[in-house]
Amino acid sequence: MTLLRSYVGGAWRTPAGEGRPVFDAVTGEEVARISTDGVDMAAALEYGRSVGGRALADLTFHQRAALLKALGSMLRERREELYALSARTGATLGDAKFDVDGGIGVLLSYASRAKRELPNDTVYSEGALEPLGRGGQFLGQHILTSLRGVAVQINAFNFPVWGPLEKFAPAFLAGVPSLIKPASQTAYLTARLVELMADSGLLPPGSLQLVCGSAGDLLDHLAEEDLVSFTGSASTARRLRSHPAVVAHAVRFNAEADSLNCSILGPDAGPGTAEFDLYVKQLVTEMTVKAGQKCTAIRRALVPAQMIDAVIESAAGRLSEVVVGSPADKSVGMGALASLEQREEVRRSVKSLLAGARLAYGDQNHVEVVGADAERGAFISPLLLCADDAARSEPHEIEAFGPVATVIGYDSTEQVIDLAARGLGSLAGSVVTGDARFAREVVLGCAPWHGRLLVLDSDDAAESTGHGSPLPPLVHGGPGRAGGGEEMGGLRGVLHYMQRTAVQASPRVLAAVTGNWVAGAARDAEGVHPFRKSLADLRPGDTVVAGPRRVTLEDIEHFAEFTGDTFYAHMDEEAARANPFFDGRVAHGYLVLSFAAGLFVQPDPGPVLANYGLENLRFLTPVYPGDELTVTLTCKQIIPREDAAHGEVRWDTDVSNQDGASVAKYDVLTLVAKQWPSA
Repeated sequence: MTLLRSYVGGAWRTPAGEGRPVFDAVTGEEVARISTDGVDMAAALEYGRSVGGRALADLTFHQRAALLKALGSMLRERREELYALSARTGATLGDAKFDVDGGIGVLLSYASRAKRELPNDTVYSEGALEPLGRGGQFLGQHILTSLRGVAVQINAFNFPVWGPLEKFAPAFLAGVPSLIKPASQTAYLTARLVELMADSGLLPPGSLQLVCGSAGDLLDHLAEEDLVSFTGSASTARRLRSHPAVVAHAVRFNAEADSLNCSILGPDAGPGTAEFDLYVKQLVTEMTVKAGQKCTAIRRALVPAQMIDAVIESAAGRLSEVVVGSPADKSVGMGALASLEQREEVRRSVKSLLAGARLAYGDQNHVEVVGADAERGAFISPLLLCADDAARSEPHEIEAFGPVATVIGYDSTEQVIDLAARGLGSLAGSVVTGDARFAREVVLGCAPWHGRLLVLDSDDAAESTGHGSPLPPLVHGGPGRAGGGEEMGGLRGVLHYMQRTAVQASPRVLAAVTGNWVAGAARDAEGVHPFRKSLADLRPGDTVVAGPRRVTLEDIEHFAEFTGDTFYAHMDEEAARANPFFDGRVAHGYLVLSFAAGLFVQPDPGPVLANYGLENLRFLTPVYPGDELTVTLTCKQIIPREDAAHGEVRWDTDVSNQDGASVAKYDVLTLVAKQWPSA
């Protein structure tokens, strides 16, 4: 007997008492026992806040990202061990890879995204400055800072690796420690995952804790800056959301709940088309991967009424080829449910569904099993139902959380949109069609009820990750029954764990708060040209003012001939004057940019290694022959890279004419050496 330990207060704690047993989903043998007796939940939360929060607060976004990357690389090296343990949950090797590799992928994806989208700092400035006064000395800026609480994760049994990691990654990146509470049925796999993470030595103390067993009084000790992320049933989500401590302290609560996801077959995608085959293949895959135990799995197959028989026949043919049994047997395509209790729950749900449907494939009470005992293990046959009356409530209200889907016919685009909405909120939906107009109507009609929609056709099929695969760059969550929240979604997932604050101040103070130069703050145009300064010496506010340079008609005509840009506003005086925006021939915008670069560039070899782009470019005032251009280039933001000998510098660029009017504004992006000469 193995008692699963909890990892709290920086140490592994063995629970008091014997605990309750957790069984192998395939053999029915006892795997471990689980209990939280003796775990001080209040102390665990306080340890996370006081130790974990402070340790993470000392790290920048990029430093946290580097740790996530290292953690992902370490887990990738140990994934075979996690695959093997995953088999005891009933998962095939393919299921295990979906769970384990998916979770590792989330860590690596967030690490990469942080380097691209977040500063090497602890504060994130969101959006543009908001002018609040006429003189430019009173501004507003939204900033985001780490919440000072703990992200409490209450995870479901079906993804014991991916589930914790997809919550941990954005929280860690945001600077918020996590406390993981896995579902009991598969907690032994999550416990091993956390053991690997804790033993790696990569994580700051207190940034990760684990509670194996009942949550006990955990929620009683939540405070204002804590967060709860829950994955599980809608009924449990409602109960937890209304917990007195959650309500009293306005704790941020995000739920990912059960979901009656649908997949819609377009009227154009009849038998013999590529889309028909894609639809059926996807339906069977979603029914059998993880034995249908996915919150994103297809529960309702919405198909044109005249295609019901064809879809059932094709799906049944594919399902008949699925071998059910022990993951140890290489011929097995679908393993067991997570527990015998889960199998009984699925059977009860199927019985309720059959009140409004007929069984088109499978036997809910019998299944042929390879390499295992069908009764001792939590095995069940894939079950395909057919609701002859689309108006029946059962398929739109009851979820059998297993390899179960119901085929439902529709007669019009309007009807299928209405049927999709009867799920009252879904995590994921899909539309399989080659008709772009039908896809548009359905996507726009279904979007208010769905967190994610996949449009699958012969164009994207080869690259598509499938109906049920959440991706870190996209939001994972859904409205209504699906929980009403969002997880991941790229930067959105990180910002969920941060506090947005509107700061009103002068440019000088905002520059100090954000670490970035702000228009209206002091500039330093004295001394060394900023392009001669390495990253170690460069400071926000360092400026070069260069010019003026006179623009001639000959310049404009030469640029037009040289580039081939002979747009009439540059070449035809009469036509240019007829344009409501110009008083005559004007200089090319890109000529203005080229002249500006010629003015501010310091040409000798130096710490500026490359120009890699422009952002936020706007041409504000026409430039006419005879105008004189001056450029003011100011170091706006410095982002050192943790893993390179250079960093990124953003330069505010303002090109003005002889009257002081801005003719162009934009940001120049450069790569600058940390030291020069380079070591």
